[in-house]
Amino acid sequence: MPRIVEGSFDARGLKVAVVVSRFNNFISERLLEGALDALVRHGALDEDLQVVRVPGAFELPAVARHLAAMGKHDAIVVLGTLIRGGTSHFDLIAAEVFKGVAAAAMEHRVAIGMGVITAETLEQAIERGGSKMGNKGFDAAVAALELANLYRQLGPRTAP
Repeated sequence: MPRIVEGSFDARGLKVAVVVSRFNNFISERLLEGALDALVRHGALDEDLQVVRVPGAFELPAVARHLAAMGKHDAIVVLGTLIRGGTSHFDLIAAEVFKGVAAAAMEHRVAIGMGVITAETLEQAIERGGSKMGNKGFDAAVAALELANLYRQLGPRTAP
């Protein structure tokens, strides 16, 4: 039988940063509430949590990368809301945000939970921000916890 390694949802002792975009604040704040709720429910203490606000979604990857490079956090949760408009701006920003956050996670081997909503309509964004479809901020925080605990089991970060 193979040895199975998987993370847990235990936040006790983990240092977690939550990076949240102020753009589309009416949804992103609900994502933040969900993420903080998940972290506290799973044992995080206020002194182990840091909330970092950025202007918009485009700034999320740079700040996530900066925090990851500092090496002070076991997990980072990235939150924001992108709603499609009438131009190609949505596609350009969404692609760069997701690529940038993935690059930060890979480069610095830190657990990052992705809670950036990409929605076609305002209604879809509201559904994912805490109504019919749950709260994607909560989900991203839980994923970050699981991954951080998995990384702890797999061993220390090493240079590529």
